[in-house]
Amino acid sequence: MSAVLYPYVYITARASFIAQSVCVIEASRTLGRSASQTFWQIALPLARPALAAGVALALMETLNDIGAVEFFGVRTLTVAIYDTWLDRGSLAGATQIACVMLAFVFALLLIERALRAGRRFHHMTGKYRDLPEDKLRGANGVLAVLACALPLLVGFVLPVSVLFSDAIVHLSSGLTPEFWQAALNSLFLAVTAAILAVAFAVVLAYGRRQTRSKLVKTASLIPAISYAVPGTVLAIGLLIPLAGLDNSIDAAMRSLFGVSTGLVFSGTAFAIILAYTIRFLAASLGAVEAGLSKISRNIDSAGRTLGSTISDMLWTVHLPLLRPALGAAAMLVFVDSMKELPATLLLRPFNFDTLATQVFTLASLYRYEEAGLSALTIVAVSLVPVLLLHGLISRSRPGASSGPTRPQTSSEWALRT
Repeated sequence: MSAVLYPYVYITARASFIAQSVCVIEASRTLGRSASQTFWQIALPLARPALAAGVALALMETLNDIGAVEFFGVRTLTVAIYDTWLDRGSLAGATQIACVMLAFVFALLLIERALRAGRRFHHMTGKYRDLPEDKLRGANGVLAVLACALPLLVGFVLPVSVLFSDAIVHLSSGLTPEFWQAALNSLFLAVTAAILAVAFAVVLAYGRRQTRSKLVKTASLIPAISYAVPGTVLAIGLLIPLAGLDNSIDAAMRSLFGVSTGLVFSGTAFAIILAYTIRFLAASLGAVEAGLSKISRNIDSAGRTLGSTISDMLWTVHLPLLRPALGAAAMLVFVDSMKELPATLLLRPFNFDTLATQVFTLASLYRYEEAGLSALTIVAVSLVPVLLLHGLISRSRPGASSGPTRPQTSSEWALRT
């Protein structure tokens, strides 16, 4: 789990360290601090909010996991919900366990908030220059390479090499119609969820920017809670009302027209797409809000002065400027949707498989080698968006020539504005 989930902390921490100015580090060194003291007393406190966010994401994903813990025979609340619902046929019992799990989730959120205690860490310098990069040589260079390569080897190279060898051996038998159908289902669900999540994120973020309504501000906080809710809990929370809605529609159609509509919402892919959209809306909302924060409000004022309405400005001004942020938001939702397992297992219709559920099913039947092709496909499809996101973070370094430029002083900033 550590090898899989450490990128949640690494990506947020790296983005935070990159955003720090070298001027702060130089000021610390001129005041007599050593390199290690500068790290512990300056750089690390500045990155504390990012580290807390990354750790919180890793905790939530650990609570949500069902594939790895089921494979290793570890009894968790997520596995208990799955077994109680599907194996024992007790939806009420699964709901009770889900409530206990939801209490754990809210406890983790409160602990994370209490640790930060409303504090904010930022530097006051108005100057940004690129962080210098030192080349380590000799034993220090070798140790640094080994330390940086170890997580990559354990979390990516080793498992991918095993999956690749299994996929090659079972390539002819693995490329079945069921595999292609599962791949198409995964792509359809991931793409649809990404489009819907980005659309809702734009509405919430733009509405929060243009209005001071408490209703809009409250609605924009709900996605943060929904992302913390595990997939199994979310599946139960969606299935019960959707099933009630299906039964009401079916009863009405039977009484009025004598036609049975069946399970329109809870028995189709609609329930899975809805679960993906709700759970991963927070990721897309964060990316869109970050993109909007970089657009000066003077642009809004200029547009309103020229007679544009709020909707006109959204389509003609803000959306074109938000293309990188929208792409990053869509990539995050797409990658998370491709590998989502708990909600898919509990909400999928009959004879409906994704690549993730196919891997889980084959592993449950001890057909590990045959699951290599589906697992490797998930990795390959998800790798391209991750690399693109990595490039976006690298180009966001303040002072970097390839990234967005920043004014050097407050007076220059005022003149540019």
